Amino acid sequence: MFSVEHLALSFGGVRALNDVSFTASKGEITAIIGPNGAGKTSLFNSISGFYKPTAGRVLFEGKDITGAPAHRRAAMGLARTFQNVALFRGMTVLDNIK
Repeated sequence: MFSVEHLALSFGGVRALNDVSFTASKGEITAIIGPNGAGKTSLFNSISGFYKPTAGRVLFEGKDITGAPAHRRAAMGLARTFQNVALFRGMTVLDNIK
């Protein structure tokens, strides 16, 4: 359903991502873990279209969406949420994300 193939991302001389590949299949839970500065946010920003990777591909449901802007990816059903520890008490997870 979703694959990242050989993704790379650089900011000037800083290599944030180097040859990152993985697949997440429908019905699976996939986690990206690592220490601060490991490139997790850069990876999510590249997948969601906020950053343009310098190499590699992002595939969603078999289609290469690497060049698609963030709003087109969201319209396809590929979206992300941002880390925020200030949740609203008494609201559902969905309502907090909205």
